[in-house]
Amino acid sequence: MENQLNDTRSAREDAWAKPVDKFKVVNAPAGSNPGTVNGLRLTGPIRGFGQMWQKTYTARLGTQAKPVDVIRAWKENFPKFWPKGNTFYPSLAGIKPGEIGLITTSGPGNVPMISTGVMVIYADDESFSFMTPEGHPFAGMVTFSASDDTGETVAQAQVLIRPNDPIYEISFRVGIGHKMEDDTWHHTLKSLAAHFGVQTTVEKKVIWVDPRVQWKEAKNIWHNAGIRTAIHTATT
Repeated sequence: MENQLNDTRSAREDAWAKPVDKFKVVNAPAGSNPGTVNGLRLTGPIRGFGQMWQKTYTARLGTQAKPVDVIRAWKENFPKFWPKGNTFYPSLAGIKPGEIGLITTSGPGNVPMISTGVMVIYADDESFSFMTPEGHPFAGMVTFSASDDTGETVAQAQVLIRPNDPIYEISFRVGIGHKMEDDTWHHTLKSLAAHFGVQTTVEKKVIWVDPRVQWKEAKNIWHNAGIRTAIHTATT
C-alpha cells in the first residue's frame, strides 16, 4: 500500500511543470513567432491589469468515449479544434508539463494580429492547464478537463483571467475580448465532440470574480503582444 501511495504521489508531481522564471522557446515550429514570448515571465491572473473573470464552458459528449480518451484526443488534436484564423503551434513534445505552445491570431489576408503563447503547467490523463506570458491578451490560466457524469462524458474548458493591460481591458469592456474567448472555446468544444461523432451544444457559466482594475499593472502595456506583433510584421 505504501508503495502504491508513493507511486501515485510521484505521478502527480511529474504532472506539474518545473518552476521557471521566463519563457524560453527551443526549436520553434515553422511559421510561428517565438520573439513575442522569449524572455517573458509567466503571468497568473493576480498580475493582470483588468477585471477578473472566471468562465466555464462545458459540452456533453454522450457515451462515445471515456474521459481519458477525450483528453488524449484533445491533446493530440488541439490545434485542429481551434477556429479559423487562430493557429496553435505545439512543441515537438506535444502537450506535456513545461512545454510551450505558440499562438498566432490572424486578421484579413492572413496578416498576423497577435503572436503569443502559453506554457503547459500541468498535464495528466484527465486534465491539462496552460498559463500565459506577459503581453498575452489576458493574464491567467486555462484548464481543460473531462469527467464522468452518471455514465456520460462531459468536456470542460475553464478560464480564470484578467486582461493584461489597459488596451486589452478596453477590448473586453466593449465586448470584443469576451466574444473572442467565447468563440474560441465554443468552437473548440464542438470540434472535440465532432471528433467523436457527437453533435452538442456548449453551456457557459460566467463569474465576475473581481470588478476592480489594478493600476499598478498598467505598465504591462510595454509587453503588449499585439503591438509587438505589429512592429515585427512591419519590420519583416
